Amino acid sequence: MTFVEAIKCGNLDEIRKAPKADLHNHFVLGGNRAYILGKTGYAIDPISRPLGSMGEMDAWSAKYIGSRFQSTEGRRLLIEAAFVQAREDGVSVLEIGEDVWGLGEYFHNDVSELIYAFLEAKDRIAPEVELRLQIGLSRHCPIDYLEDCLKHFWGRREFYSIDLYGDELAQPIENFIPIYEKAGENGLVRKAHVGEWGTAGDVVTAVKVLGLDEVQHGIAAAGDDDAIAFLVENRVRLNITPSSNVLMGRVSDMAAHPIARLFRKGVDVTVNSDDVLIFDSDVSKECLRLYQSGCLTAEELDEIRLNGLREPGRR
Repeated sequence: MTFVEAIKCGNLDEIRKAPKADLHNHFVLGGNRAYILGKTGYAIDPISRPLGSMGEMDAWSAKYIGSRFQSTEGRRLLIEAAFVQAREDGVSVLEIGEDVWGLGEYFHNDVSELIYAFLEAKDRIAPEVELRLQIGLSRHCPIDYLEDCLKHFWGRREFYSIDLYGDELAQPIENFIPIYEKAGENGLVRKAHVGEWGTAGDVVTAVKVLGLDEVQHGIAAAGDDDAIAFLVENRVRLNITPSSNVLMGRVSDMAAHPIARLFRKGVDVTVNSDDVLIFDSDVSKECLRLYQSGCLTAEELDEIRLNGLREPGRR
């Protein structure tokens, strides 16, 4: 059965058999819940209704995650769970990585140990998966602190990309220019979370000042024709997470998700999971939800799926 046929039939098992990419996955919350339950006895329930505030998200995290995985062993377990999830969902390209602060917290400031943790788990659990190892940065951290952490990562060719996440208003995006210039010099794909809470103008500004190749979310751009034209002209990819956007209250419902307008206007978009444990949002489910809501056709979703497997051009 082809991917298009599986989507039209609502056959999730067959949808999972088709190769796909997950390019927006926070591995700490992106793993397989059954695997974690089997290893720890912890049942992690996803949210089932849109959240009313970030306080509700914090309460969920405190209840289900808390300090349970705050150790080297706990971190390795979550890495394993991410590869189990990828294998079971037919993900053949997985982009995940550790936040820079985690290097000292869990891997003794030894970047080789961190890299080994990901590569060993991949080879043991999902050897067929292409791992694109990512460096993660939090907007909440002072720039000098991030620069100090990053000295361990620069020059390591094992890393594919760099990503900036957290509160979009935590500090001006311009503060990160020196880091992103260095990332470009190191040959990294430059990504950042923008346009989930911010505006279309924020998306354009971030792409311009940081030289972004890809934007995580970026859905605010859908409301601005000039921003859309800018993304198309500059071949900037948006790695979108539909269920996350709905359950975080950024989109009213799946049928109205702006991914359809962005795609039909020529923007390079992909469908991704974000946080599987929170949103019950693996890539196959996301595709099926977009189809069953009437947001995208099966043929459009197949084109998006295949596009996600291709490496994008760089700015």
